[in-house]
Amino acid sequence: MTDDQRKFLSLLAQPPARFTAEQAAWALNCQGHDIPVLVAARLLKPLGNPQANGTKYFSAAEVREHAQDRAWLTRMTNAIYDHWRQGNRRQSNHVRHPVAPRSESSPLEVAA
Repeated sequence: MTDDQRKFLSLLAQPPARFTAEQAAWALNCQGHDIPVLVAARLLKPLGNPQANGTKYFSAAEVREHAQDRAWLTRMTNAIYDHWRQGNRRQSNHVRHPVAPRSESSPLEVAA
């Protein structure tokens, strides 16, 4: 939102009617990368039918309402925790095999 838009809306004493994902994250005190997690968990629903890679907008009134609902905030927090817990579990299950040091008498070495 530009400064001119912000000034205009402050004159009206009215917040914007829809939020971008980043603005929704600010209102919910979470990170912008958490919004797709909340959409996937069906805790937030974008307005309209945006394409998967398109810009998503959210109802500002709905976001503000959710921000006042303790039960919803608990579900939101748990969804974010679960997402990162699963991601960390997947990464820890990916076992890294260190390269073994070559022995002195490797069969690949050719005698000179």
